[in-house]
Amino acid sequence: MEKGLAIQKLIVGSEAVEKMYEAAPSDQMRIQHLLSANCFGDYYTQDGIDVPTRELLTLSILVSLGGCEPQIKGHVAANLNVGNDRAKMVDVMTQLLPFIGYPRTLTGLRIVSEGKSE
Repeated sequence: MEKGLAIQKLIVGSEAVEKMYEAAPSDQMRIQHLLSANCFGDYYTQDGIDVPTRELLTLSILVSLGGCEPQIKGHVAANLNVGNDRAKMVDVMTQLLPFIGYPRTLTGLRIVSEGKSE
């Protein structure tokens, strides 16, 4: 949990993580803890793939799934936080096009374009 929360704050931003914890209803706080401990702690702390690459992969998966627009928006911001610029994310969306189709790719591109650019 400690390692996961630390890397989550590095990727997402300390203020954003604290706001998520503060905003979570008491009956959903367990989900915030699982997100920090499991998603970030168990997976993002593993060796083999650096954090910027993990973020590009996560973004690719979310765009491919469809219906994950709030999470895509969060991971666009996370990609910018870890050094992946808008151009790199557009390149990733372009690579996804033949595999996931236009609707999901265009949704991903729209959200990337709405994100802060460097």
